[in-house]
Amino acid sequence: MNFSFLPTYWGYFNYGVLVTIMISACVVFFGTILGIFVALMKRTNIKVLDWLVSFYVWVFRGTPMVVQIMIAFAWMHFNNAPIIGFGVLDLDFSRLLPGIIILSLNSGAYISEIVRAGIEAVPKGQLEAAYSLGIRPVNAMRYVILPQAFKNILPALGNEFITIIKDSSLLQTIGVMELWNGAQSVATATYSTVAPLLFAAFYYLMVTTILSAGLKVVEKRMAQGGNH
Repeated sequence: MNFSFLPTYWGYFNYGVLVTIMISACVVFFGTILGIFVALMKRTNIKVLDWLVSFYVWVFRGTPMVVQIMIAFAWMHFNNAPIIGFGVLDLDFSRLLPGIIILSLNSGAYISEIVRAGIEAVPKGQLEAAYSLGIRPVNAMRYVILPQAFKNILPALGNEFITIIKDSSLLQTIGVMELWNGAQSVATATYSTVAPLLFAAFYYLMVTTILSAGLKVVEKRMAQGGNH
């Protein structure tokens, strides 16, 4: 296996992994906000809201992500979106924005179930105690329940981050120059199909391994903190 292309095309992989991490961080951030909102809406007694958010979760969890990406790119037109030079390649926001939006919507559907489970894992006595102290329901959820639920769901959110890093490779279907698309560009330029893709797979593995190790450290510290 010949990896002699690396000194010349190293920038493509570095650029791709930076874009991949940036996309994943944005998706988890917006997906978490959306997931919390959806989970809270499902806890209301308003049937219309419950139906709408249940329909949203049903659609995004029941259809392939690549199909969602292609539909979003066909529907969303950001003709005036900037193209910013970044290293050896350009960052095309007309393609990047639809990708981030649809991945966030997809992630929000899954995170909403994670948040719902985290809230339900908090003992009901916590909410009752808050009410007995005269705390309003909204404030009880915000200051009492959600902080405890967040501690429960943080490992799952970390795993969602890792999943999004891998799933972001699907954005190459709409021309986003993330890590996998960068590897394919190198393969085309060097007429070497397997080696660039193997190196990209290795890059993905290193990133997800480092993140997994970091998550284990965070989980260990949280577990130790909960014992005091």
